[in-house]
Amino acid sequence: MTHKEYKAAANHWIEKDAASKKMPAAQLWAAIENYIQVNNTCALATGSGSFIRCTPIEYAWHEGAFWMFSEGGQKFVGLEENKSVCLAIFDRYDGFGRLKGLQISGKAEIVEPFSAEYIRAAEWKKIPVDALKKLPFTMNLIKITPAEIEFLNSDFKEDGYDSRQYYDCGEEES
Repeated sequence: MTHKEYKAAANHWIEKDAASKKMPAAQLWAAIENYIQVNNTCALATGSGSFIRCTPIEYAWHEGAFWMFSEGGQKFVGLEENKSVCLAIFDRYDGFGRLKGLQISGKAEIVEPFSAEYIRAAEWKKIPVDALKKLPFTMNLIKITPAEIEFLNSDFKEDGYDSRQYYDCGEEES
């Protein structure tokens, strides 16, 4: 592909979304939260420079953020230098007319082990704090605050909206 062809492909959804039928923000946010809560596993993409990693990982959703306990792994190579992350939650592909998935861009932070925030997250996940303290390693806690969410959901067409919707987490809900 030429540079022009790459650019055209990259801009495909930007141009298409400009003319799309948008769902009201409050309704979209409710659909997003419901989808996040009925699932519990995502693909977390981290990277820095030429290093990239995409890790399947369990999450919990509360207080407007994703919380992921992790023993460690290569995802921390990217997280050390680059707090910008992307995660995807999606259904198994079952046909073009039944697509459903979220792509979330956001900022990651590593929560200080055994801080008040860490303990609250462990309790929310029903992980005994004493058990975490007895591990031969520190269980890391990654908190991801979403900035932008793209939701592809074929069901939206039933309500007269385009199947692909965009939510800016920095905007006020309307």
